[in-house]
Amino acid sequence: MPLRSFRVGRSSAGLGLFAVRPIKRRDHIVTYSGPWISNEEADRLERRNARYLFEVNSQWTINGASRRNLGRYANHSCRPNAEAVRRRGKRKMVLLALRAISPGEEITYDYGKEYFDLFIKPKGCRCAACAKKRSRRKSRKGA
Repeated sequence: MPLRSFRVGRSSAGLGLFAVRPIKRRDHIVTYSGPWISNEEADRLERRNARYLFEVNSQWTINGASRRNLGRYANHSCRPNAEAVRRRGKRKMVLLALRAISPGEEITYDYGKEYFDLFIKPKGCRCAACAKKRSRRKSRKGA
């Protein structure tokens, strides 16, 4: 049995995390890791098109740019199966399963309204829920 409950693979949004075995509700999936930097530093990096910045609160952001940070591969979804949670008393953000996740299913979480409005909405959301919605609209128009 694999050590990790996920693998990195191709998804509709690029690379993504996919379950390789059943994941139970509230199970720890992956830690979003990297150095904690001030939000001011994160803003400077963002102006230079840095990616994988995870804002923790009004003071801190995790710079998850390192490829060793496997949490960076979890994509956004408007109907996620995981959520980001800060571990109490620790400087760690982890993804926990919101519901049971089946093998082969992509692991996703909601990136938040601000990120969605700034980066996802202008190009169009590519999550499975939005793709399903678009295909239903297309089929209704064609009928």
